[in-house]
Amino acid sequence: MERIQTAIEKARKARENQGDETPALPPKKREKVKEKPAVVKKKSETYVLSPELEPRDKSDSWTALKRFDPKQTHLERKRIVAYQTGPEAVPYDVLRTRLLHQMRANNWRRVAITSPTAGAGKTMTCVNLAFSLARAPDQRTMLIELDFRRPSMAQLLGVSGQQQFSNALSGQDAPEKHMVRYGKNLAFALNQTTARNPAELLQGTMAARVLDDLEARYTPDIMICDTPPIFASDDTMAFLDQVDCALLVGEAEKTTIEEIDKCEQELAARTNVLGVMLNKCRYLVSHEGYGEQYGY
Repeated sequence: MERIQTAIEKARKARENQGDETPALPPKKREKVKEKPAVVKKKSETYVLSPELEPRDKSDSWTALKRFDPKQTHLERKRIVAYQTGPEAVPYDVLRTRLLHQMRANNWRRVAITSPTAGAGKTMTCVNLAFSLARAPDQRTMLIELDFRRPSMAQLLGVSGQQQFSNALSGQDAPEKHMVRYGKNLAFALNQTTARNPAELLQGTMAARVLDDLEARYTPDIMICDTPPIFASDDTMAFLDQVDCALLVGEAEKTTIEEIDKCEQELAARTNVLGVMLNKCRYLVSHEGYGEQYGY
């Protein structure tokens, strides 16, 4: 019996000695081996933009745009009044606040501004709204002119040059070649002349890709798209899939209720409708005492 117990004890000690001879894997190596699959998986899920449109630093991208300093007298002559605070800018500030409230609540970034017919003042509304937004220092705004049949934004701003943003949407040029910057947080994409086949251009896959990459590079808080009148052509309807919402501008004493209703129906079929803004109002309701109290 004693010989059996002695043999068992020797066998146990031999197994323990054999286990001690097996080198243990250092803790750091174990951690490294475990982390490796996670790193590979993360890389496989990373989205990479095309090399020619790879985003740079946000601030560097904006400051690299050509700077534009408008003349105050020219802006006022063109009824661009929201570049500074004052009674004339109040309607656009109210529009800015309502627009931001709805867009932030729904996590929207792109808004198209259009009108039923020409002459309602949608481009002037776009420019004034953009200047109003730009007065918020933490708000980056990009205004893109997409009315290629009757471009007028460069004339309103007093910008001269060779800007033709339609060439960027067709893939011929880099977008920044046709953009100018006002201050630190407002950029304009302009056209000096008309463009051929605008409806086909706006609904093309290249235009969609350029706008997506433009948003990825500059990451504006709001992208305003000045689109053609709805009844003038099919350009706006061809483009509405690229925006989150739309604002309709009507002309007082000219735009009819029937036109507003029809436009709202067509817009609602393609995107979210923010509402209707009535422009060129000659008669406004006054509230006694309110204006005097606030200096209006």
